[in-house]
Amino acid sequence: MKLAYSPTSPYVRKVMVLLHETGQLEDVTLEARATTPLAPDQTLLPSNPLGKVPALERAEGPALYDSRVICAYLNDRAKGSLYGSGARHWDILTLEATADGILDAALSMTYEWRMRPEDKRSDEWVDGQWGKVARACAALNTRWMSHLSGPLDMGQIAVACALAYVDFRHDARGWRTGNDALAAWYAQFDSRPSMQATRPPAA
Repeated sequence: MKLAYSPTSPYVRKVMVLLHETGQLEDVTLEARATTPLAPDQTLLPSNPLGKVPALERAEGPALYDSRVICAYLNDRAKGSLYGSGARHWDILTLEATADGILDAALSMTYEWRMRPEDKRSDEWVDGQWGKVARACAALNTRWMSHLSGPLDMGQIAVACALAYVDFRHDARGWRTGNDALAAWYAQFDSRPSMQATRPPAA
């Protein structure tokens, strides 16, 4: 398999952590792609017409894209249990969606300041996106700690990668304030070898 990736993409990091955790890293060749909404990598488009990473080329069918699709596929390929069953399955999917919502908002903030001309940037837009991050972190801290502290699953991986990205690009915003339980959980989860091995290069 071939994985189109960027070392700073938090969506790619979810896939990489899963590869480490399921022992599939050696089954995938990594192919770096530099792509943005304004300048998509043309070599990526045959695999993903949306021009986004990650995208996974495989021998048995068309390329897969969107990190949630790729992670579900790789978990199934490894006969893993990262998506659970029964009621827990739906909790895991909800946690993964919450984490991706954090990423979507945080990435939108990053793009606002890195890709828009200064005279077109909107503080109100950035604050609105941060509001999503803050509410999601508060919900994780108050509603989901029992689940996050349980057996490893994709919800945990997604949340950890999302919080890591917020640290990476928006550390000064201080998501840990008022979220002591979540902060303690993340500090422990971040020490996993899979997280340490997938740290992005310095911003």
